[in-house]
Amino acid sequence: MQQEPEQKDELLSDGEDEVGGPVKSFLEHLEDLRWVLIKVVVAVLLGMLISLVAGKHLVAFLTWPLQNAQVSIASSQRPIPLVLGTNALARMPRAQAEAMFGTNGLAGIEIVPALSGTNFVLTLRAMPQEELDHYDFTVIKLKNYGPIEGFLIALQLALYGGLVISAPFVIYFVGSFVLPALKLTEKKLLFQIVGFGSFLFFLGVAFCYLIMMQIALLSTVQFSNWLGFGADEWRAEAYISFVCKFMLGMGISFQLPIVLLTLVKIGLLDHEKLSRFRSYWVVINLVVCGFATPSGDPITMLAMAIPLQLLYELSVLIARYWARKESVVVPVA
Repeated sequence: MQQEPEQKDELLSDGEDEVGGPVKSFLEHLEDLRWVLIKVVVAVLLGMLISLVAGKHLVAFLTWPLQNAQVSIASSQRPIPLVLGTNALARMPRAQAEAMFGTNGLAGIEIVPALSGTNFVLTLRAMPQEELDHYDFTVIKLKNYGPIEGFLIALQLALYGGLVISAPFVIYFVGSFVLPALKLTEKKLLFQIVGFGSFLFFLGVAFCYLIMMQIALLSTVQFSNWLGFGADEWRAEAYISFVCKFMLGMGISFQLPIVLLTLVKIGLLDHEKLSRFRSYWVVINLVVCGFATPSGDPITMLAMAIPLQLLYELSVLIARYWARKESVVVPVA
């Protein structure tokens, strides 16, 4: 009689694992789905509204890699600004400016009035870097070239920002609809996939924002200059779209372990197949990164290919650990 509660608990746990949540009719499921969709749409719209209100802060966030990339440009490659007051009227080639004023600490040329006899004439004065630090003479300017481009940028910021802000709520609403129909083992697997996948996604976005973006922007400017084109003015809409899509693409590419380990779980792959496929993956990885990088230069391609190769190796190690864990035979007492 003392074993009955334990047997009852085991039956309940087994039944919950096999059956899942409560059984509902088809119309009840449709009603739940309707409310889930309404909640998802409301969450996305509220996220878009918040992003639209904070549009100026989002622009500052997205242009930070461009500012750092411009600071990283070697001083020997920067043109010399021709300054009048607080404005840069033009930019002179560095070789031409250094031929006129020398190379000792030349950072800019200022147009200043000087008294010559009874008349004032405009003269040129060499400016050191300390004086230029008080002005914003960045090499690349983001500009709008149409009457509605500012509105289009605001829509892009609202869309991408709204999706990011509402993502946790969307996952929660969808999970509240799906989880009751899953078994306990399926729920645990789903939690692991969502948690690990979210971590890898934000890791890819952070890697792109902090490292990849600056390398790509710097190499793009240098490639344009090498072709003989100026790269001092960019369309703001194109830049915002490029940055958002690039970060989103890197976040998705970091889902590689999720795809590989899911295939391992369902039995289509194992650690031995992944190890044999390593040499082919190196070639595929380099080719895909060569086409995916904006400038196509080797530095940006390698900066994108190396973390993906490390993620592939991590997937092989996890698959090997799973195989060893399953091969351990527990002795029967």
